[in-house]
Amino acid sequence: MSFSSFFLFLKLPFLFVVLQMGAAVLGQISNEALALLALKTSINDPGGHLENWVQQQQGGNGGVSTSPCTWTGITCNSNMTSVISLNLSTMNLSGSVSGDLGNLPNLLNISLDCNNFTGELPPQILSLSALQYFNISNNNFSNPFFSNFSQLQNLQVLDCYNNNFSGPLPGDLWRIPTLQHLSLAGNYFTGVIPLEYGSFQSLTYLGLNGNNLVGPIPSELGQLQELQQLYLGYFNNYSSGIPVSLGNLTNLVRLDLGSCGLTGALPVELGNLRNLDSLFLQLNNLTGPVPAVIGNLLNLKSLDLSYNNFSGEIPAALIYLQKLELLSLMSNQFEGPIPSFLGNLPNLQVLYLWQNHLTGNIPPTLGENMNLTHVDLSSNLLNGTIPINLCIGQNLQWLILDQNNLTGPIPDSIGNCQSLSKLRLGYNSLNGSIPLGLLGLPNISMAEFKSNQITGPIPSEIIDSPLLEFLDFSDNQLSNELPESIGNLPSLQQFYISGNEFNGSIPPQICDMLRLNILDLSDNRFSGSIPPEIANCKNLGLLDLSQNDLTGQIPPEIEYIPDLYLLNLSHNDLSGQIPPQLQLLQTLSIIDFSYNNLSGKIPQFSSYNISAFAGNPYLCGGLLQSCAAVGGGAAAGASSSSHGRSRGSSNLLAWLVGALFSAAFLVLLIGVCWYLRKSHCNASKYCQRQSTTRPWKLTAFQRLDFTASQVLDCLTEDNIIGRGGAGTVYKGVMPSGSIVAVKRLAGEGKGASHDHGFSAEIQTLGKIRHRNIVRLLGFCSNHETNLLVYEYMPNGSLGELLHNKERSQNLDWETRYNIAVQAAHGLCYLHHDCSPLIVHRDVKSNNILLDSSFQAHVADFGLAKLFQDSGKSESMSSIAGSYGYIAPEYAYTLKVNEKSDIYSFGVVLLELLTGKRPIEAEYGDGIDIVQWVRRKIQTKDGVLEVLDPRMGGVGVPLQEVMLVLRVALLCSSDLPIERPTMRDVVQMLTDLPHSNLCPILTM
Repeated sequence: MSFSSFFLFLKLPFLFVVLQMGAAVLGQISNEALALLALKTSINDPGGHLENWVQQQQGGNGGVSTSPCTWTGITCNSNMTSVISLNLSTMNLSGSVSGDLGNLPNLLNISLDCNNFTGELPPQILSLSALQYFNISNNNFSNPFFSNFSQLQNLQVLDCYNNNFSGPLPGDLWRIPTLQHLSLAGNYFTGVIPLEYGSFQSLTYLGLNGNNLVGPIPSELGQLQELQQLYLGYFNNYSSGIPVSLGNLTNLVRLDLGSCGLTGALPVELGNLRNLDSLFLQLNNLTGPVPAVIGNLLNLKSLDLSYNNFSGEIPAALIYLQKLELLSLMSNQFEGPIPSFLGNLPNLQVLYLWQNHLTGNIPPTLGENMNLTHVDLSSNLLNGTIPINLCIGQNLQWLILDQNNLTGPIPDSIGNCQSLSKLRLGYNSLNGSIPLGLLGLPNISMAEFKSNQITGPIPSEIIDSPLLEFLDFSDNQLSNELPESIGNLPSLQQFYISGNEFNGSIPPQICDMLRLNILDLSDNRFSGSIPPEIANCKNLGLLDLSQNDLTGQIPPEIEYIPDLYLLNLSHNDLSGQIPPQLQLLQTLSIIDFSYNNLSGKIPQFSSYNISAFAGNPYLCGGLLQSCAAVGGGAAAGASSSSHGRSRGSSNLLAWLVGALFSAAFLVLLIGVCWYLRKSHCNASKYCQRQSTTRPWKLTAFQRLDFTASQVLDCLTEDNIIGRGGAGTVYKGVMPSGSIVAVKRLAGEGKGASHDHGFSAEIQTLGKIRHRNIVRLLGFCSNHETNLLVYEYMPNGSLGELLHNKERSQNLDWETRYNIAVQAAHGLCYLHHDCSPLIVHRDVKSNNILLDSSFQAHVADFGLAKLFQDSGKSESMSSIAGSYGYIAPEYAYTLKVNEKSDIYSFGVVLLELLTGKRPIEAEYGDGIDIVQWVRRKIQTKDGVLEVLDPRMGGVGVPLQEVMLVLRVALLCSSDLPIERPTMRDVVQMLTDLPHSNLCPILTM
């Protein structure tokens, strides 16, 4: 044997070992690829993110390459021999997660967050002993949590935020020695916080907020020496105060205990948390003064103590918090002056002090730090003048000072505040003139000065604010002519100047504001004629020119304002006829022509009250005296001359002949219809047979265990559980035992072959997946009738429970509050997370259904509309919705957007608070629940009177109730611009100022 052959012989075992190792490596990565492909089969991927998860042919030899290291979301180790990371975050995936995940033994990271996964987590995950990072937040996983998750001894991050986990909190997670980040927030965990949660060795983040936890906060949590962030609030309802032991968490940076039922005083031990930068204690029942140790928190940037019962003066120790950026003390019982040192805090940006009992002047130094962005000092007892330096840094965006006792002029500096977007100074005693430049600010969207003593003209020099939508100068002492340059506000939608002393003519340029939908010039001294250019206001819904000195005739061009709902021209000196063209305005339903010099015949308006024409002795027809009684020439100003009497007699004779002819024709028409109906009846059974033979089609939006014929079997009188204008609802028990609700849509029958976009919109609604929206399982159609199949809600509707004396006992405050928040989340999803966004158009208590656990689900999308652009209104052909819930602007403009839903939701909140219907006899004629509540809450006793005593009496957290009441009144504001978005509503109801809600918390 040669030396080379001998050497080769020695190398053979080594080569054999290498080949074996290579085969093992290839086998491992191949098996992991197969595991991923198997995992993919259980996942729905509408966006095609996982399209490159396929077996690819290798060139030449026809083999198969199964290496997944280049697949989307997959990361392998450095030598490409094993998968170590699976990252499928934010891919809009759905379906389930299969146990094939357990065949990736070297996984260090699993990120499935921000998708729509459902079902149970596979137990094979527990075999991934190397796993360090596990994030499944913002999905719909629903199984009880694993009690033996502590097997993952290398786990560092466990994030399960915003799923459907329930049951008690897992008690043995503390046994994972490496765990640093634990978030179980936003689920449905119940019971108490385990005492063992004070035994984590390495924990820096603990999030248990947004569950249904009860009992006291364990003092053992004070042992978590490494903890930096602690979130325990929101939906939880603890039975004690803040544990003093939390003062031991000296590494704590953020402490959030908002909205969780805390009582008692603020522990002085919290003054030990010197690293704290955020302290959120809002929406609790904390009492007493704020202790001076608050001044020890030298690193504090955000302090929110709002919606509590803190009393005394604003603590002087806040002067030491030089890093403070947000200070929110709103809705407490603070009294005394606003400390002057607040104006010297160098980093202060947001100052919310509204709804306290503060007195004295606004500190003149406020704003001098150059950083102030939001100031709300409204609803206090402040006096003195507005400081001149509030906007010296040109960062001020909101200045809200309404409902105080402020005096003096509006500073000229406000007219130079280029950053200002919202200005509210109403209901004070301000005087002087409007600052020059105020109506030329580039960012201002709202300016409200109602009920002050402002004098002088509206300055004409600069009127070109491009974003101004709302302008209210009503009930002041403004005078002079309205400048022609008022038309240079292209975005203005609502313009109120009633109750002033404006004179001269109405400038035709006023309708250069093409988006204007409310124009109120009433109770002034305008003279001259109404300009025919008023017809250029194509979007106008309300036009009020009453109580002026207008003369001339009513311009017939008003007929070209297609959405006009309210027209008030009363108490002027107008003459001539009411233009008959106005009767063509289908939307015009509120009119007032009283107390003018109008004459002639009243047009045939669809509805009106006789008082709308009072004070015009020469008007006739309709409900007034006949035109013959005032002379046939009244329309032309003729008196009772013989010629006029003759013409009136001949007109009367002609009218009688015409009436007789019409009556004869009507009798003939009825006879013909009767004959046709009789002959048609002979074929009715045949037609009915033809209809019933049309095939039914069941379109399913998920896997169903029943057929269309089984759905049809439910449509019997005995199964009816509800009737409404939109259709009849039946309860259906399927052969498998599952229960559904079947809604047969109203207004259908033979020949209804055109669905006007119904199928397309139902397809969109069928894809909605949200825990607070009733799930549409599918729909049946035979081209003549449509049946919607929903999941069944055993507790019926909120309206039924609220207004049924026996069943309403189930609705204590906690249940009502949860229903409010859950319904808000559902609407928030429709408005902000659906594409295109969905406007419901029929939000009411009867369309909020409750499951077996009284969880709220928004239902009935029979009137829903899909919108491509948020904030854009769409004209409807008629008013849709339910009486008492319809937003004012929808009623008079027939234009709808998401703000219409928000008004309706505000009415629902008032129903929850009062237990009353939107319309009740006790409110008085023409008064609805919104107006009734507004009147009653003017006094403290009135506030208590409006609350439903069935909520639980003494045990009801009044501050929490007051928050919901305030949100309800904001939502039901008459002005759409003042209503919050549904995202804001969710934020206010849960009050998480440091987060982006709907629905994701920032970590």
